[in-house]
Amino acid sequence: MKNALAIGGIVIKELYRRKDFYVLFILTALITLGLGAMNFFNDARIVRYLKEICLLLIWVSTLVIAVVTAARQIPFEKETCTIFPLLAKPVTRWELVLGKFLGCWFAAGIALVVFYLFFAIITGTREHYWPVLNILQAVWMHWMMLGVVSALTIFGSVVFTAPSSNVTIVLLISVGILLIGRNLRMFALEMVEPARTILCVAYYSLPHLEFFDMRDLVIHDWGLAPWWAVGMATLYAAAYSIFLIVCAWLVFRRQVLS
Repeated sequence: MKNALAIGGIVIKELYRRKDFYVLFILTALITLGLGAMNFFNDARIVRYLKEICLLLIWVSTLVIAVVTAARQIPFEKETCTIFPLLAKPVTRWELVLGKFLGCWFAAGIALVVFYLFFAIITGTREHYWPVLNILQAVWMHWMMLGVVSALTIFGSVVFTAPSSNVTIVLLISVGILLIGRNLRMFALEMVEPARTILCVAYYSLPHLEFFDMRDLVIHDWGLAPWWAVGMATLYAAAYSIFLIVCAWLVFRRQVLS
């Protein structure tokens, strides 16, 4: 774990050096502040629309940050040939894969804290209400979701040759699951064989990222989600993340580095 955490620390420092995070955060802040300055028809409910748009921008921005950061880790080490002295430390391939995942996941967590802190300040000053536990619960669930996405991207980085292909495929899969994942089984029941079986297998095999979406609870102030549900979702995310990281290691350890 010592070597893995050291590699993860390098990934976190990389987040500070690159402009992706700053560009997305500034864009989110400008759009949110611009909309927050408007007051359509003196409607008090406008703050709900503001929260919905801000949370949507946060989800899009952090998803892009997590995927792009994870997709370039191992391919970049191969392209610059830094992977050879790294593995000669000695650092095992398992420690390298685990370290890259932990670094990407913690970097995404840091980005989440910054984004949600901005969200809490903006909405709190408009509503004069600070649902701290609701936001902390939303941040935790969002971070668990990004863990699954980061693990999936790490796995894709040892399967696909180009990081651009990996980013595109993982983003399409993630957005597709978030949009239609919960309805995939309903679609399957309306189809004939073998399409029905294929969709049912996909429904139970794919990670359901929509389980971690707590935006509606925060937007409409519906209160906290049951803690047992949060715990089950955490175990669900941990299981998928571990499975994907182990798969990435199994593929990576058989690859010939040249």
